[in-house]
Amino acid sequence: MSFQLNAIPLLSRAAVDRAEEIRADENALKEGWAKAGLLRVNRRGQVRFEGGALVLDAAAELSAEPSPAAVFLGVGDGRHLWAVRDDELSGALTDLRVVAGELDDFTAGLLSTAMALLNWHDKSGFSAYDGTTTVSVKGGWSRVTETGHEEFPRIDPAVICLIHDGGDRVLLARQHAWPKTLFSLLAGFVEAGESLERCVAREMREEVGLDVRDIHYLGSQPWPFPRSLMLGFAAVADPEQPLTFSDGEIAEAHWFTRAEVREALAAGDWSGQREGARLLLPGSISIARTIVESWAALD
Repeated sequence: MSFQLNAIPLLSRAAVDRAEEIRADENALKEGWAKAGLLRVNRRGQVRFEGGALVLDAAAELSAEPSPAAVFLGVGDGRHLWAVRDDELSGALTDLRVVAGELDDFTAGLLSTAMALLNWHDKSGFSAYDGTTTVSVKGGWSRVTETGHEEFPRIDPAVICLIHDGGDRVLLARQHAWPKTLFSLLAGFVEAGESLERCVAREMREEVGLDVRDIHYLGSQPWPFPRSLMLGFAAVADPEQPLTFSDGEIAEAHWFTRAEVREALAAGDWSGQREGARLLLPGSISIARTIVESWAALD
């Protein structure tokens, strides 16, 4: 029984105008900086909220011209928007994982883009090509060496897959560090020279020992923790095949009925920590939630 997503994953609904044509236009960036909004993000990915709204400072308070430490996010409400790392940030702080379900598409997209870019810059001060230092250019959308070698933000693709039996049961798994009743889908990073479908088959085999078939793509979602792109799939497996946890990542996995999943979805997510619950599911920020909800909605 195949299915499709019945909603766009939360972080895939970004409504930010990235204004790519401005990135290489230094004059346009300088002109826009005077009235630009600046998002400050600490190394824990936390930002300031006041009255339920994201706080954007005046970029001109940071410097007279675009700071090489800042990254250009795009244009919104008629002004340029930038982000910068600020480890001295104070006030009412929170992060994307906590407030994602309460944010509009524009704010969620702004935060996910800022986090992904800043996380890349944090670890890209030296070129992977020749080891020399790099500097930020094009509004933070690339870095160059003294010799002109250019490097771009790195994205780590990962697959995430819902395994079902073709009928009424779905396999959900728990990692060692998770609460005892928190279960989710299986996921893993795509390896060099590997297709997405082959990655799904390999990861499912490595993590729980199952041979999957009828692999089909569902949708994707950025995951800036620190810089991944989650590619959602569904596949079918035989529930009678023994489960084995050979790679050490999974503590346990079980087959749950659609009725059990629907009950867990109706009760909220893992943050509620319901006492006595057999099954807690991921929150709305994760594409895993959207995939599980879409499967559970089938008749």
